[in-house]
Amino acid sequence: MNISQQKAVPLWELGLIAATRGAIGFGVGLLMADRLRAKQRRTLGWSLFLTGLASTIPIALHVFGKNTPQ
Repeated sequence: MNISQQKAVPLWELGLIAATRGAIGFGVGLLMADRLRAKQRRTLGWSLFLTGLASTIPIALHVFGKNTPQ
């Protein structure tokens, strides 16, 4: 893909991408925070991080796999 090419991304897809980024960031934040007990923090942090990471793959394939009109 040429850098000068642009893709139109609907607002709902952009929101979905932002939500997965937020889940990854929140998960990493929990892993680094001291507010929860260590076991709870690790469980919740890893769950959010891995869920966000796993959901990124199909979203990225959907967004970047679209054919743009020439």
